[in-house]
Amino acid sequence: MVDPAPLPKITYATLRADNADLHSAYDAGIEQARSRLGDGYENLIGGAPRGADEHFEIRSPIDTDIVVAVVARGTRQDVRDAIAAARAAQPAWRATPWRERLAILRRVADLISERQMEYGALVAHEVGKSRLEALGEVEEAADLIRYYGEVFERNDGYEHPMDNLGDPSVRTRSVLRPYGLFAVISPFNFPMALAMGPAAGAIMGGNTVILKPATAASLSGLLLAEAIRDAGVPDGVFNIVCGPGDTVGAELQENDGIDGIVFTGSYEVGMGIFRSFSRRYPKPTIIEMGGKNPAIVCASADLEEAAEGIMRSAFGFGGQKCSANSRVYVERPVHDELVRLLVEKAEGVVVGDPLQRETWLGPIIDAKAVARFEAAVADARRDGRVFTGGERIAGGAFDRGFYVEPTVVGQLPAGHRLFQDELFVPFTAVHAVDSLDEALGLANDSLYGLTAGVYTGRPEEVEEFLDRIHAGVLYVNRRAGATTGAWPGVQPFGGWKGSGSTGKSGLSLYYPSQFMREQSHTIVD
Repeated sequence: MVDPAPLPKITYATLRADNADLHSAYDAGIEQARSRLGDGYENLIGGAPRGADEHFEIRSPIDTDIVVAVVARGTRQDVRDAIAAARAAQPAWRATPWRERLAILRRVADLISERQMEYGALVAHEVGKSRLEALGEVEEAADLIRYYGEVFERNDGYEHPMDNLGDPSVRTRSVLRPYGLFAVISPFNFPMALAMGPAAGAIMGGNTVILKPATAASLSGLLLAEAIRDAGVPDGVFNIVCGPGDTVGAELQENDGIDGIVFTGSYEVGMGIFRSFSRRYPKPTIIEMGGKNPAIVCASADLEEAAEGIMRSAFGFGGQKCSANSRVYVERPVHDELVRLLVEKAEGVVVGDPLQRETWLGPIIDAKAVARFEAAVADARRDGRVFTGGERIAGGAFDRGFYVEPTVVGQLPAGHRLFQDELFVPFTAVHAVDSLDEALGLANDSLYGLTAGVYTGRPEEVEEFLDRIHAGVLYVNRRAGATTGAWPGVQPFGGWKGSGSTGKSGLSLYYPSQFMREQSHTIVD
C-alpha cells in the first residue's frame, strides 16, 4: 500500500491551493466542526474545568443564526484562583529540565497540526476566515512552538559561558531565568497564533500562563487549551479564563500576582496597559499594537505585481490584520494605471461564505466593524472619491452576516484621517506623489510603524526605502502581499513607534528571551 502524498503546507504567502486532497480533508474538518457547534465550554484553572453562573454565546459572523459556542463567563475571582494555581505550579515547571519542557510543547505543536482541518474550520466559523487564512492560522500556531523551540536549543537553554579573564579557578556564566507568571491577552484576528506564540515563549522559559482570549474568539483559545491538556502539559502551567476586558482583563492587569503581560490589540488599550501595569517596580510589558501600513509604488515598478500584492494585503481577511495595507503612495505617472489594476482586482474578489472553496473573502467580525467601514466610506465620498466598493453586501444569506465590498478610495488630502486611522476593514486609500522622497515622508508621518512595502525596478530605490522607512517589517516587490504574510523563522514580526513596546519581534530569534531575565553566576573553585 502506498502512503498518500503529504498535504501541502499552507502559509499566509500561499497564493493558491488547488490540491484536491487538501480540500477534501478540509471538507471533512468542516463536518467535524459542525458536530461541535453550539457546544458548551468551561474555563480551565489548575487543570480543572471551571463553570460559571453566567455564559455568553459566540455567534458566527458568517451567519449570526449559527451559535459557534457557549462559554462560561469568567469573573475576577476566577482570575484570582487561576493566579493561585499558576503560581503553585510554577516552581515544579521551572525545575523541569528545559529539554523536557520543549518535548512536551512539541507534542502540543504536533497535536495542533494533526487537528488542523477541524480547528481551521472552527476558526473559520468563529471569526470568518477563508480556507487558506484559517489553515494558515492553525499551522502558524504550531510552527511558532517549533521555531521558538529551535531558538531555545540553539541557545542551549540560554546558559552561556562568559570570560574568566585568564583565571582558571573562576567560572562565570550568563543564565536566563523565568519571571514567574505571564498573562496573555490575545485578539480576535489571529486567535490561535497570537495566543499560542506568547504562551509558548513564556512556558518554554519556565513560566506559567493565564490566557484571556478575545471574547469574540474564545473558542479558539479553548481549542489550544484542549491540545495543551492532551499533550500532557502539567496542570496549572496553562490556564484560560474567558470573559470581558473590564473584569477578566482588568484583574490580570491590576493583580500584583502577575509578573509579566503580553497584550495584542489596539493602540489605545495597549498604551493604557503599558502606562499602568508596572506599579511597584518595572515588569515585562510586551505590547503589540496596530499599524497603518503603507505600500509605495514607484514609476519603475511592475504594476501588475504591485496591484496583486496590494490587493492581497489590503483585503485579505477583510483588512482585519494589524499588517493590512491600508494606504498606498504611488508616483503620479503611474497612478491611474495602478488604480485601474487595483480596481479590477478588487472587483474580481469572490466574497461570500468562507467555508466554501471558491470564496476568497468572508465577513468582517461584527456590526461595529460594519459601522466603522460605513463611516470611512462616507468620509471618502465627502472628501475624495470611491474608486470601487463602498457598500455593505445584502440579500439572502448576506443579511445574516457582516459582509462588505473591498473598497479602494483616493483623491483625498494627504493628511486625511483615512491615511492615519487604523480601520480594520477591507479598505485602502491611494495617494499620488511626485517622488519616492515624498512617499517616504508621508509613509513615516504616522503614529504607527509596523509593516511597509515598496514596488520598484531600481536597486537604488530599494536601498533608499530600506534605509529610510520607519517600520519593523519590510517587503520589496512582493506579489504574495505588499505588507502582510510573515511566518515564524522567516520574517520577524514586530513594530516600531506606536506599533510595539519592546523593539523585539515575534516570530524571531529574539522573542523567547523576553520571557526571562538575566542572571550572572561567578563561581570560584
